[in-house]
Amino acid sequence: MAIETVTMPQLGESVTEGTIGQWLKQVGDAVEKYESLLEVMTDKVNAEVPSPVSGTVHKILVEPGTTVPIGTPICEIAVEGAELEAPAAVPPEAPGASATQEPPSSAAAPQGMAEGRGRYSPAVRRLAQEHGIDPAQIAGTGAGGRVTRKDIEAAIHGKAQEAPTTVAPAAPSGAGPVGAAPATAIAAVPSAPAVIEDGDTVEPLTPVRKVIAERMVRSKATVPHAWIMIEVDVSGLVALRDQIKDEFKAREGVSLTYLPFMMRAVVEALRAVPQMNAQWNGDSVVMKKRINLGMAAATDRGLVVPVIKDADQKNIVGLAKATQDLVQRARTGRLTMDDLSGGTFTVDNTGAVGTILTYPVINAPEVGIVTMESVVKRPVVVDNMIAVRSMVNVCLSFDHRVVDGADAGKFLQVIKKQLESIGPHTSIY
Repeated sequence: MAIETVTMPQLGESVTEGTIGQWLKQVGDAVEKYESLLEVMTDKVNAEVPSPVSGTVHKILVEPGTTVPIGTPICEIAVEGAELEAPAAVPPEAPGASATQEPPSSAAAPQGMAEGRGRYSPAVRRLAQEHGIDPAQIAGTGAGGRVTRKDIEAAIHGKAQEAPTTVAPAAPSGAGPVGAAPATAIAAVPSAPAVIEDGDTVEPLTPVRKVIAERMVRSKATVPHAWIMIEVDVSGLVALRDQIKDEFKAREGVSLTYLPFMMRAVVEALRAVPQMNAQWNGDSVVMKKRINLGMAAATDRGLVVPVIKDADQKNIVGLAKATQDLVQRARTGRLTMDDLSGGTFTVDNTGAVGTILTYPVINAPEVGIVTMESVVKRPVVVDNMIAVRSMVNVCLSFDHRVVDGADAGKFLQVIKKQLESIGPHTSIY
């Protein structure tokens, strides 16, 4: 037998490290090539990693919950075909601690360290810039001495511990969205510890929940969120869906929900306001050519955001099938890395859980996320008369660094116009 070393894969552009979620195979288990070996989480995607070879899991090198740089050996697989090599000794005090081990010493180490320290990923540069940190002054723990996002976050935490515990006064009205304090002030105030009393139960964070928490904190602390909402009369849409949903289910094999109609409206809005189909890049804005819609999906293991690629090229039927396929695979843990990457804008059907108003957190580096709330019947004024109409609230959070209120309002107006134009005779093909 021979030993095949599996390393932490590259899970997306600008991603420099990943966190082991859980091992789907244990030492001694047989694994087929392309069979899921483990779950890995990054600040961009959660995905199952397939085995590159067929064989038997020989050794697990990194424990669940550990974050390591891309390219770090994470496990060994024994493969038929050659003599089995003795596994490399691992110091007993450092199992799964690859992320903090110093690289092996050699004559070339100083040069490698210098090269590693001089190259910073966009995520590292952006985070460092937003918190006034010089990455060149930080000792990197990544491969070759590379400075990772964790290193920057550790430096931010260090600054927070040194900073006074008093909260900085709010900025004057007009200095930012609703007079909010700068993001650096938010990050500089440490969280208050929980008060644990008799009878309380302390549950450690699962790896998935930990990554979700880190993403949410990072987004709220570094992205200047602004929020607006618009009311939409979807009486025509409700009539159309009620008219064709049974026939649609029998013919297409999937349920017809309101979400595909919302996605089509969002596509038209992104075409009309391309600033919303963009990504923040530190000192620049990337205007995305493709329209790839992320859709928030709740699973037993936490929230994931699979992506419908080229959503602008699909009609209502295509979007209905794509959304149901992604939701089913998300809930059964069968999403691929490709399913979870490449999003340019996110849509969340929060109305499915009965909400009528939400304030979603932006999926950075995207610059916007829109929610469709519950469709409810309400009395409204139509032609100076009171009428009962099916109404829905559409909420938008946007990055105020990239999008101004006027463009955000135009974006929602396009969605409103598209949804209100739907009626019993609208084609879904």
